[in-house]
Amino acid sequence: MIFEQIFNMVNVGIVILDRDLNVRQWNRWMETHSKISGNEIIGKSIFHFFPSLDAPWFKRNCKSVLAFGNFSFLSQKLHKYCFPLKPVNTFGIKFDHMQQNCTMGPLRDQTNVVEYIFLMVHDVTEVAAYEQKLIEMNIKDALTGVYNRRYFESRIEEEFERHKRYKRSFSIIMQDIDYFKKINDTYGHQAGDFILKSFSTSVMSRIRAVDIFARYGGEEFCCMLPETELVSALSVAEDIRKRIEHTTFEFKNTPLNITISQGVSEMKPDTSCAESLLKKADDALYEAKRSGRNRVLNK
Repeated sequence: MIFEQIFNMVNVGIVILDRDLNVRQWNRWMETHSKISGNEIIGKSIFHFFPSLDAPWFKRNCKSVLAFGNFSFLSQKLHKYCFPLKPVNTFGIKFDHMQQNCTMGPLRDQTNVVEYIFLMVHDVTEVAAYEQKLIEMNIKDALTGVYNRRYFESRIEEEFERHKRYKRSFSIIMQDIDYFKKINDTYGHQAGDFILKSFSTSVMSRIRAVDIFARYGGEEFCCMLPETELVSALSVAEDIRKRIEHTTFEFKNTPLNITISQGVSEMKPDTSCAESLLKKADDALYEAKRSGRNRVLNK
């Protein structure tokens, strides 16, 4: 009686499987989070309700426990989850399933023979979400949500090394919002922040998932396009320029229109380092600003 109360009161999932991997015990925590009652699942194969467990990694661990009496730890960092259950608290981080650490071990009879396997399922979604938040705070710009300069510079160094090894092309687009100070001076810094966020959203909707877009500083942004030659990069930059030019951003019922200047550079065999590639794009950007703004130039 006491064991049954503890079994059903603990804030952790407990499952007991026999040697044929049929469910023998299914505690209240598992009932609550899986929406499967003990009466439904006890006596039936775990794979009938959770076909995703019918996988080599799970069977291999079960076999090891049954054969040698080993304990096995299934980490969230490696497997993400054991049972595909709905997450409860994600703190704004998108998880399709509850993040779990699972412990698997033997249950022996009076003759010390392993007859059953127990699984303890720990919900670590809050911890995983917190860790993800910390990662994002370290690599993303707090205002716009795009990558920050430090992360961008680390990624361009990686891409430069990849280019040296595999000779794959990639290009850089440096972007600057024209007359941004005038927006702040005329409408206030909240309007300026709104424009930075709106511009970032617009660019992100245009580029590919593999492209790296970052706020480089102030109203200056930078976009790295892997596997992209100069002609294609110029086409992307021009498309972004037109999109921004023809978009009216509404800030507190006030229509705001902006333009951007852009500089583009492509990785070449004679490019000595990632920094020199950035400098070429930056030089092209400032040439675009000096020659009238709202245009794309390359070097």
